[in-house]
Amino acid sequence: MRALLQRVSLAKVSVGGAMIGQTGPGLLILVCAMQGDDDQKAEQLAAKVSKLRIFKDEAGKMNRSVLDMGGSALVISQFTLAADTSRGNRPGFSEAAPPEVGKRLYEVFAHRLSVLGVPVETGQFGADMAVELVNDGPVTIWVES
Repeated sequence: MRALLQRVSLAKVSVGGAMIGQTGPGLLILVCAMQGDDDQKAEQLAAKVSKLRIFKDEAGKMNRSVLDMGGSALVISQFTLAADTSRGNRPGFSEAAPPEVGKRLYEVFAHRLSVLGVPVETGQFGADMAVELVNDGPVTIWVES
């Protein structure tokens, strides 16, 4: 699985003009299930994300996790993280998991993150979503399991 983490002061997601999820301060997490991914990979990714020390401590160093700082997460499915841009000018997405698998693993990831103690809100899988954020730092981290 792939995830793009953005440390945010605020993030929210809307579908059809209605806000369906928000977070802040904490993480906006864009998640993509890849071909061959399974529940174990989704759970490993959630564990890694929950412990990743990308928030400032008292000395201003990135030394605290989202758990340490009492933050929350907005988890958004984004199959375009599987884009292959190695040939031509049109990205290919054949490495993304099929939609039914992607949805299940997205849900496993979000659930596991919440079980680990991170309050989670989500987007709507497969929907055309509008995501707004105030990036803190900015800090953007790419993570794979």
